[in-house]
Parts: sequence; C-alpha cells; structure tokens
Amino acid sequence: MHFSIHRFRKAALAVALPLALTACVVAPPGYYRHGYYGGGIVIAPPAPQIEYYGRAPYPGDVWIGGYWRWTGGGYRWQRGYWSAPRAGYRWEPRRWVHGDDGWRMEGGRWERRDRGEHRGWRRGDDHGDDD
Repeated sequence: MHFSIHRFRKAALAVALPLALTACVVAPPGYYRHGYYGGGIVIAPPAPQIEYYGRAPYPGDVWIGGYWRWTGGGYRWQRGYWSAPRAGYRWEPRRWVHGDDGWRMEGGRWERRDRGEHRGWRRGDDHGDDD
C-alpha cells in the first residue's frame, strides 16, 4: 500500500507541476485589453492639450510642456511646469511616435547643445531656453 501511495504522489506531481507553470502570468491584468501589444501601445494618443502657462517665475526658466502619459488603461494628461535651465543643454520635449510595434514616447530629456546651435528663442521654438 505504501508503494502505491508513493507512486500516486509522483504521478500527481508530474501532472500538477507543468499545469502550475503554464498558469504563470507574465503580462499585467488587462494588458491586451487596454492597448498593449508587444513593445508598443496600440491606442493612439489624443491631440495635445493647449496649456496657458503665463510668465516664468524666474528669468530664463524653461517651460516643460505637458503630455499624454500612458497609465496602462488609457492616457492621462500630465500638466506642464516651469524648470530652471541647464547650462549647455536644451529641453527635448516629449512626443509620441508611431512605429511598427505601435506608439512609444520619445524625448522628455535635457540634451547637450551643439556648439553651433542657436542659443536664444526663435519662432517655432516652444522650449524657450534663453540662458
């Protein structure tokens, strides 16, 4: 009798272990239902909101524009804010780019300025980095 119980336990373990491993969830709940598929986001972001940011609190401050942030279930607007400039750098605004694998965000960082790059504000330059 002891022999048959031992054999039954081995057989049950041999069946239960593979079943348990196939039940492992790698993606968060709602992963595909809410827009993720592979590396990108399949739902396009909304058009950027218009922000009225007024005067800079300190001379030379840089406006860091708002953007649509992906929250896993949809987009949520992240408001812009003023930031002190970084000498020798310019702000690269966040933007959504569509690729083969869906939408992904780029930018949102300070980038070293090229030596020949214009240092002041110019028409069409929305990051106003006068330093």
